[in-house]
Parts: sequence; C-alpha cells; structure tokens
Amino acid sequence: MSGSRTIDFSRALLAMKDGHRVQRAVWKGEWVCLGNGGIISWEEFWNEHTRIFASGQTNHEAELLPYFIMKTADDKIQMGWHPSQSDILAEDWQVVA
Repeated sequence: MSGSRTIDFSRALLAMKDGHRVQRAVWKGEWVCLGNGGIISWEEFWNEHTRIFASGQTNHEAELLPYFIMKTADDKIQMGWHPSQSDILAEDWQVVA
C-alpha cells in the first residue's frame, strides 16, 4: 500500500498539498490527506450550524479553509485531524500509493 521510502512531515505536507495521501510507517491502515478550501454555498454545508452561518452571509456562502482528513484504523473518516508533536517530528512518513 505504501512506498518504502520514508520522509519527514514537511515533505509529507508537500505531498498532501500535491493531492497525495500520506501515512506513518507505524500506522495500521490509517492515512491522512488535505481537504480543499474554497468558497462554499450554504446548501453545500452538511452541518446545520455552518449552513445557517453561510445562509446569513451577503452572498449566502462562506469560505472553507483547507483542513486535514484522516482515515482511521477502524475505517472511519475523521474531519479536522491534527498532527501530534510526535507526528510532526517523525521521519517515517510515506506517500500512500
């Protein structure tokens, strides 16, 4: 699933910005990618609170900033994942093929 070449987090972040998924070598099935930001119409928000906020804006839209997404070990999607200090300092990141 992953390549054998390992990289540090800064290179993993660059890979994510290029559209790739990455994972730590010690992870068992997890991976991380970036969600795109952009201007989103109120109808596109899945959360009631963000939908209400966007619908109240002048153009009925809101700017969504880029964010991390993680596929967890138990096959769920975690929106808004953030790396731990250990993740940031690790040098065992791999681009997922």
